Amino acid sequence: MSLSMYQASVPVYIRMLNNLIAIMEKAAAHCEANKIDPAALIDFRLYPDMFAFAKQVQVACDHAKNGAARLAGVEGPEIGGGEKSFADLIERAKKTIAYLESFKPEQIDGAEEREVVLKRGDTVTTYRGQDFLLNRALPNLFFHITTAYDILRHNGVELGKKDYLGK
Repeated sequence: MSLSMYQASVPVYIRMLNNLIAIMEKAAAHCEANKIDPAALIDFRLYPDMFAFAKQVQVACDHAKNGAARLAGVEGPEIGGGEKSFADLIERAKKTIAYLESFKPEQIDGAEEREVVLKRGDTVTTYRGQDFLLNRALPNLFFHITTAYDILRHNGVELGKKDYLGK
């Protein structure tokens, strides 16, 4: 049995974003139980040149949204921006999931050879769809969710591997 591009992308994005939502809910509860200002976690970064927690979540959502859109050959919508609370970040993740759920397998299946062009400043990088998914989109999603998890764990939120992987 082969794995389709849809199966390797959209359900993975949705699962990881749902896990991220559960992690953020635990973080919010941790802040409330320990009388911690949530901004202390939301604005925390592991190192000065790294993104803060909020930006890690925003970028993870964008990689999921834009990853699916690029594989489908469409432009992803703007979702969110300027989130300042766990509730805001959770809402952004939920809106991203709703967008991902709008994709049908036939929009993404067969995208293995589809050209995906990424523009960043003056730099243009072209990928084949499968290379984009496996070497760019999924690793970036995992990186930013892992970094968000690490920020919370570093700050005492009781999380474990099951929280990251989900049920």
